[in-house]
Amino acid sequence: MVIPVPVNALSLSKLCLAASVLALAACAPSSGDKAAEQADAAPMVAPVLLTPEARDAHSYAQPAIARVTHVSLDLTTDFRQRRMSGKAVLDVAAAPGAKEIVLDSKGLEISAVTDPAGKALQWALGKADPIHGAPLTVALDGAKQIVISYATGPDAAALQWLNPDQTAGKKQPFLFSQGQAILNRTWIPTQDSPGIRQSWDATITAPAALTVVMSAEMLTPKGEAGPDGTRRWRFRMDKPVAPYLIAIAIGDLAFKPISERTGVWAETATIDKSANEFVDLEKMVAAAEGLYGPYRWGRYDLLILPPSFPFGGMENPRLTFATPTVIAGDRSLVSLVAHELAHSWSGNLVTNATWDDFWLNEGFTVYFENRIMEALYGKDIAAMLADLGWSDMQGAIKDAGGLNAPDTRLHLDLAGRDPDAGMTDIAYEKGAVFLRTIEQAVGREAWDAYLRGYFDRHAFQPQTTAGFLADLRQNLLKGDKALEAKIGVEQWVYQPGIPANAVHITSPRFAAVDAQAAAFAGGGAASAIPAGGWTTQEKVRFLNSLPRKLASAQLADLDRTMGLSATGNSEVRFAWLMLAVANHHDAALPSLEQFLTTQGRRKFIAPLFKALMTEGAWGQPIARRIYARARPLYHSVTVGTVDDTVK
Repeated sequence: MVIPVPVNALSLSKLCLAASVLALAACAPSSGDKAAEQADAAPMVAPVLLTPEARDAHSYAQPAIARVTHVSLDLTTDFRQRRMSGKAVLDVAAAPGAKEIVLDSKGLEISAVTDPAGKALQWALGKADPIHGAPLTVALDGAKQIVISYATGPDAAALQWLNPDQTAGKKQPFLFSQGQAILNRTWIPTQDSPGIRQSWDATITAPAALTVVMSAEMLTPKGEAGPDGTRRWRFRMDKPVAPYLIAIAIGDLAFKPISERTGVWAETATIDKSANEFVDLEKMVAAAEGLYGPYRWGRYDLLILPPSFPFGGMENPRLTFATPTVIAGDRSLVSLVAHELAHSWSGNLVTNATWDDFWLNEGFTVYFENRIMEALYGKDIAAMLADLGWSDMQGAIKDAGGLNAPDTRLHLDLAGRDPDAGMTDIAYEKGAVFLRTIEQAVGREAWDAYLRGYFDRHAFQPQTTAGFLADLRQNLLKGDKALEAKIGVEQWVYQPGIPANAVHITSPRFAAVDAQAAAFAGGGAASAIPAGGWTTQEKVRFLNSLPRKLASAQLADLDRTMGLSATGNSEVRFAWLMLAVANHHDAALPSLEQFLTTQGRRKFIAPLFKALMTEGAWGQPIARRIYARARPLYHSVTVGTVDDTVK
């Protein structure tokens, strides 16, 4: 367990004041964005992270003594050596008398640390921890900036280097980063805690044939000529963000605009197909703004990554990273984009201060995503998504050990564990159900007004569960103890399980689907299933509702009729393959192997390997054979999960 060194109250209060001033200065809106300018004028308070109870157990940083406020990167990529090297210049805000600053690092090869004039500063790497890496302590000697010369290790967990044959175009290599939760310390020496927000800029030198994109304003749309067949790309993020949101991708990329402020990046070979899938991007942004206020980040673009990307999407500011598994060809999986867009408010604008409060990011975002989908596609679709989310929550509770398990709480205790342990559907779905329960108790109009004000009051700042509850009591409940008791606020966030007043949104359309599933399980023919008119959500509900033991002839009939093994809809195919594995359905194994070796989305990969390993002498040899082939294709995030399963 990593515990930051305590500080005295005097130095804490002094730095709180200094950090508050820095936060106000860093949040100036981009020129020309009048809506953002008006929104950003809302009052701001001192950052929550500087209170003792909000210390981050997953960072070595001591922000009440000295904290990073800005990061400036100048890095060169080496695809042959699979390294990035160069310098990071860190702006430091320090309490009076502070002698040193402590940074997070993991596997970084530090060659020098100086002040801006080149004067050497003493530095040391502490003992390394397998989860958190090692503390990098730098003597400040009065410096307000420090310059770190370094290179990333070839196995930096945040970076995935792809050979050309691992890309869609097959001609150029590809690099992308994934920083959440605490992986960015493997390529950036900074204070890698979500509560220590930092503005940043970057200059990236890469091979001239490749395009560099980052989660920031692109200052050089076509790059600038560099030495030896390279090009330089410059970026700027003038708003303070959580460090895990600094992201990069480099490859044979092309861009297609959707509107003046939205567009899609993808490999040149897939750009047309990718852009066609997300034609409603601008409508989504407008719908979100109509709910909870202006979009404050300038542009909103998508980057469709190669298949090994471990998540469905990552809410990197200005540039959501997304998996190609959401490209179904019929725009049926766009709720994922609504989710990542919603993070522009919940997660990016107001961020969990530590990973114990991950639900503040994801529970709010699932709720917000559903409201966007309702606004664009109607209540029926929103209800089906919410109902499926309820089922996912029940599955997560079972996986956590039942209703009384500690990890079914919203506010977690992850000290000593990898923060990935808290990234379950409890945070996502229980968090969303909690917010729906509040909405039902106070009414949608009052709830929407509160949420919009909440995002304004805490814009560009971290938040804790305690801070949210204090804000809720002050600005919504307003001393109404009966209303607070009716909601059961404390029970929802600090106790395990699901309170009895939980709002379960059910879909009327699922009743018909459940009846079809029961009829088929009882021996009915697949030809009687009206799946041709079903949505993705109805197909997934149907497959998940079937018993895990069916006759081989039934499964073959189902596959033949619905085209399940060949479908391009990843959600439907995943549900089918989970059913096939439970039934030892050998005819589905070619589809299973193809699915597991052509994409690395952890949501699909980990459950399928786990299901195989539970099937004893039938499934375990299959799991080991496929994983041996697929493992080199996966990102470290996926590997880290599946390695614990396939042994």
